[in-house]
Amino acid sequence: MPKDNLKIVIPMAGYGTRLRPHTWSKPKPLVSVAGKTVLDHVFDILGTVPDVQNAEFIFIVGYLGDQVETFMQTNYPDIKAHFVEQEERRGQSHAIQLAREYISGPTLIMFVDTISPTEDFSFLAEEPAEAVIWVKEVEDPRRFGVVEVDEAGWVAGMIEKPDDINNNRAIIGFYYFKQGETLLSAIAQQIKDNIQTKGEFYLADAMSIMLQGGLKMRPQTVDVWLDTGLPETVLETNRYLLENGRANSDEVAKREGVEIIPPVFIHPKAAIENSRIGPHVSIAEGCVVTGSKIVDSVLEHSAQVRDAELSASLIGARAQVQGVSGSLNIGEDAEVKQT
Repeated sequence: MPKDNLKIVIPMAGYGTRLRPHTWSKPKPLVSVAGKTVLDHVFDILGTVPDVQNAEFIFIVGYLGDQVETFMQTNYPDIKAHFVEQEERRGQSHAIQLAREYISGPTLIMFVDTISPTEDFSFLAEEPAEAVIWVKEVEDPRRFGVVEVDEAGWVAGMIEKPDDINNNRAIIGFYYFKQGETLLSAIAQQIKDNIQTKGEFYLADAMSIMLQGGLKMRPQTVDVWLDTGLPETVLETNRYLLENGRANSDEVAKREGVEIIPPVFIHPKAAIENSRIGPHVSIAEGCVVTGSKIVDSVLEHSAQVRDAELSASLIGARAQVQGVSGSLNIGEDAEVKQT
């Protein structure tokens, strides 16, 4: 890695429409899964980045972006962070261009609805390639972007939503550039030439310009790719994380009057009585659960569930659920009660 401090760019200016109602009141990175916010999990995996303590973070925020700034100041006060607002949604490349005054030298871009908890970034210290793009081999790549690789193993191009399944290297949303200035130059050319996809300036088009100019980029394959962009994928991610080290089932197993079926995460300051919890349940601080059965669900802080049977549910902060059975997806301060 070059001697300049690493810049870690985290674009998060989208509205998170696919995760509503939760994203009406908070940005997607602050939604909870397996006992932490999505953004907390991103910071967990960044622990293997070389010299990460000296890295500079650039957050590209939009709707409710002030909550991200407050979250960072409260929970990560020692991190050097810059915040850039993308007021007009013109695409990924446009967002990164807005942060150009902070981008130089080695640059890692991470889209925040992607979590790869097993990835080790330590190889970047000795990375010989000019750029790296992270991919995951998937069974059906037709709903993703994929990379084309030449005989020497270098990235030759990218295809958005291919027509067949022959190329299964799906792009997951992590990118590294040894010199961020080269990316900015390509983005400037992209915007000057008005190269858009579906009405937006996509990062893939900027990288295509770089590849045509001779950029040496290689793919880095990850074993695990988790998504938090949809209610169902939040639950899938919650299940995986609880099964792989994020549960505290043993610590909470001895609560009197509570049956725990691992894996679960229950905050020490959650009150639970006469209930059966699990498997795959996350219950945040301040929650109250009484007389209920909960499976495969996430309860945000201070939610209350009484005399209910819930499965495959996302319950927003301070929401109240009473006397109902089934699957719920409700936002903050909502009330669902049997009448």
